[in-house]
Amino acid sequence: MLDVINTIVPVFLVILLGYFLHAKELLPTPIVGPLNRLVFYLAIPAMIFREISRVSFEAYFSTPVLAGVLVPILMVFFIGIALQRLLRIPPSFSGTFLQSSQHGNLGYIGLAVAYYLLGSEGLTAASILAGFMMLLQNFLSVLGLQMFYRGPERKHKVWFFLKKVVGNPVVLSALAGILFSVFEIPVPTVADRGLKIISDMSLPLALLIIGGSLSFGVIRSNLRLAVSAGILKLLLLPALGLLFYAVLRVPPSQFLPGLILLGCPTATVTYVMASEMQGSTELASAAVTMNTLASCLTFIFWLSFFVQ
Repeated sequence: MLDVINTIVPVFLVILLGYFLHAKELLPTPIVGPLNRLVFYLAIPAMIFREISRVSFEAYFSTPVLAGVLVPILMVFFIGIALQRLLRIPPSFSGTFLQSSQHGNLGYIGLAVAYYLLGSEGLTAASILAGFMMLLQNFLSVLGLQMFYRGPERKHKVWFFLKKVVGNPVVLSALAGILFSVFEIPVPTVADRGLKIISDMSLPLALLIIGGSLSFGVIRSNLRLAVSAGILKLLLLPALGLLFYAVLRVPPSQFLPGLILLGCPTATVTYVMASEMQGSTELASAAVTMNTLASCLTFIFWLSFFVQ
């Protein structure tokens, strides 16, 4: 358990450092957006492509492990729909609630935890899983928001988000890396070293950006739904994944990258998607902030069972 604490706590201390740097205007709002785009469109994709392309795909890909992350996400999505009706959540909050309960921050937090806890091999396995998970998460987020979107240009909005799903740079970099790995296409040494330089800045900068994006002012008015989404995202989703792995008898050495990704807090992109499709941006902000901080404890809880 001590190894888990020694890994998880520093990750979240860097996130908190990002929050304080933002509060002191050393990481001011005008540069958070451009830095976020730099990480999302360049640094993280470069890291994912490099990690996957330089290894044997067959050695890191496992169908049971992949199924153990995709099936629980689908289950939580439909459980969220049932809860939406049971709790009588207003339509303006429903789509955001659904995406907050299953859309995890894989690229920024999940890959960081996988790398600092499991090393390069864990990062590679997590990167492969993340590509498939992001496709499903984004699709379900679009579907959930679309179910409750009543604004103008409905079809235009759906098409816009479908392009976002297919054109996600993290997904594209994972797919490109898989192709290079499967067909054993060598990456020139000069290009590989350039990718490594870019990759090295991705995770620390991503964690600082997460901290700079935290917002505490909207939590009180959205507490009930944010907590409900957090229970689904941080507790039920990993629990279902573990149940799935237990049934299939997948060893911890194989499923730990998947468990880390399932335990990720709500992704910051939920705010953007809620804004575009008339969801609740306040609920999205509250869920991101609460779940990000709570995930420090839930990561330690889940991982301490399997990491000595």
